[in-house]
Amino acid sequence: MIEGNIVDVRHKKIFPGRVEFEGGRIKSVEPVGGDLQGYIIPGLIDSHIHIESSLVVPSRFAEAVVPHGTTTVITDPHEIANVLGLQGIEYMVKDSKTVPLRVYFTAPSCVPATTFETSGAKLGPAEIESLLAREEFVALGEMMNYPGAIAQDPEVMAKIDVAKRLGKPIDGHCPMLLGDGLKAYAKLGITTDHECTSSEEAQAKYAAGMMVMVRQGSASKNLPALASFAKKHEFLLVSDDKSVSDLMLGHLDKSLAEAVSLGIDPLHALRAATINPALHYKLPLGVIEPGMAADVVRVKDLNGFEVEEVYIEGNLVASSGAAKFEVKPKEMVNQFVLQRRIPSDFDVQAKGPMAEARVIGVVHDEIVTKSLTATLPVDNGRVMPNIDQDILRIAVVNRYRDAPASNAFVKGFGLKSGAIASTVAHDSHNIIVVGTSNEDMAMAVNTIIQEGGGFCACAAGKSNMLNLRVAGLMCTKPVFDVRRALDSLHEKVKELGCKAESPFMTMSFLSLLVVPSLKLGDKGLLDVESFKFVSVLTSP
Repeated sequence: MIEGNIVDVRHKKIFPGRVEFEGGRIKSVEPVGGDLQGYIIPGLIDSHIHIESSLVVPSRFAEAVVPHGTTTVITDPHEIANVLGLQGIEYMVKDSKTVPLRVYFTAPSCVPATTFETSGAKLGPAEIESLLAREEFVALGEMMNYPGAIAQDPEVMAKIDVAKRLGKPIDGHCPMLLGDGLKAYAKLGITTDHECTSSEEAQAKYAAGMMVMVRQGSASKNLPALASFAKKHEFLLVSDDKSVSDLMLGHLDKSLAEAVSLGIDPLHALRAATINPALHYKLPLGVIEPGMAADVVRVKDLNGFEVEEVYIEGNLVASSGAAKFEVKPKEMVNQFVLQRRIPSDFDVQAKGPMAEARVIGVVHDEIVTKSLTATLPVDNGRVMPNIDQDILRIAVVNRYRDAPASNAFVKGFGLKSGAIASTVAHDSHNIIVVGTSNEDMAMAVNTIIQEGGGFCACAAGKSNMLNLRVAGLMCTKPVFDVRRALDSLHEKVKELGCKAESPFMTMSFLSLLVVPSLKLGDKGLLDVESFKFVSVLTSP
């Protein structure tokens, strides 16, 4: 039983009352007299998040987010699926069931994400059907292959047809898609999109019949840009990708507080993290009503959403910022099939004293990139970076089979020395590395191979690591330990001159070949808008 000012998100009203629990559900909701302290809100639901991006396994993720009022997440495990296929997905499901957080899944629709890269697995329509037949899987995961969907590619359509036949929603992913293409995409029955970067884009997708997911993650913070849209329309408040360091500071509670600070009505914002996702994904959650799941949260107020107590199935699972459940995750074997690298693997060859190169331009707080060019010096046939102009080397190294490194240039990190590397490289998760010198890049990549995956920073012959041995994406350590290690690594990267707030997460999206404009995969530099490979140099 719990008392407080009950927030009725269905009817947008508040009243002092008492909620009684029985058998994991809400037995009764009764008004009471008196001046009660605090507010009782439905448990918060993040309807689109990739747990892998937190860098910890699902049970450890729960340890981080439940104290912030999150009682349910809908996660797309396509990160681990691209590395380990069904085996990886099964690990996520089993580990999530060891903690009270409700974890629902979407069946990854794009494994691999594109034909332009090498991944560790492939999921076809048969595998999708086997997943969607399970009660833990509530939707077809984000359809990132929007060109294939619009062109009605047979395999894409087969996956969409499976979801429709089984009565499961279909999540979307169509950055900057407008006009006839958007209409054709939405007409397939794709009902959400989380890639909007402006209120105008959100309005167009809403008009096409899609539920707009307003994303507030670590690398992409779209809430301020979409606030004017969100004030006037129902939406879903999501994280997509959020690091463990950020999650320790807040999850949806923090996003709700920011929404209110941007002028969005508190009850309207709260609907986006409670009743709206519950209705969209047909879950018996999201409202404080008899018969619904007894997932409720006590918060201090409806401005800062400071969480005081969290109940899941009527049980107190967190209070005063601390989880009240035990976490014992299991390890998982990760494999790398590649050889050690030497500095010359990261050369770009050219003739003459200067060369014009295409450059990936990092956009602050976004996963989209710019397509830039720069004139760079050539030394003994090798195109050199221009550190003063922040033009650095970037490479993607295939980790599933031995192959030449794919090399290019990037602007936006600000490194003055050293290199950073990672096995988190969306969505195939090959090794990605950014650096000022070939020697440091080779050392960073080799350190990651030796350690079995993770984040690495190298400079002056020394390296610092955050080990991520579960598929090269996650670890099983307590969240406080991971946060300390990550924060320490970020400090090391900052000492190298890096300007990015989340350098490893920012770097991880530079190989995401389904988001414009210029991205680097293990097979080469891709112009995402034309979906064609382009040479690093604009002329031989």
